[in-house]
Amino acid sequence: MKISVIAVGKARGLGPALAEYESRAARYWRLEVVEVPQARGRLAPAVLPREAEAIRSRLRPGFVRVALTRGGRGWSSGEMARRLERFSQGPERGVHFLIGGAFGLADDLRHECEWELSLSSFTLPHDFARLVLMEQLYRAGTILRGEPYHKGSK
Repeated sequence: MKISVIAVGKARGLGPALAEYESRAARYWRLEVVEVPQARGRLAPAVLPREAEAIRSRLRPGFVRVALTRGGRGWSSGEMARRLERFSQGPERGVHFLIGGAFGLADDLRHECEWELSLSSFTLPHDFARLVLMEQLYRAGTILRGEPYHKGSK
C-alpha cells in the first residue's frame, strides 16, 4: 500500500532524524513524502487557502485522507497499525497524511478528510509532527510483522 505524507514547508533542523525514520518506514510501506511550499503571510485567512490548494494539487483519487490536527482523535500505535492494515486490505489505493504549516490546515480541507488524527494535544511544529508520524509509520510496520521494536501493548 502506498502512504503519502504531504507536508507544508521544508524540514529544517530535524532533517537527519527525518531521513532516518523515512528510510525505516519505507521498509514497510511504499512511502512518498511531498513538501508543498509554505505560503507567505502573517494572517491565517490569507495563508490557509493557498496552502490548502497546494496540498489538494498533490492528492490522488482513491486515497484515504488523514488530517493531522491537534483537535483530532488520538490513535495508539497498535490502532495505527490495525487501521493501516485494514486500509491495505480494502479498496483504498493508499493513504494521504496531511500536515499543515504554522496555521495548521484550512477548515474546508480538514472536512474533506475521512479522519482527523492527533499526535498530541500539544501544538507541534510541523517538522516535529512529521518526525513523530514517520516513527509511528515505522512502528506500525514492525507491529504488523511481529518484529521486536514495539514494546508497548498492542
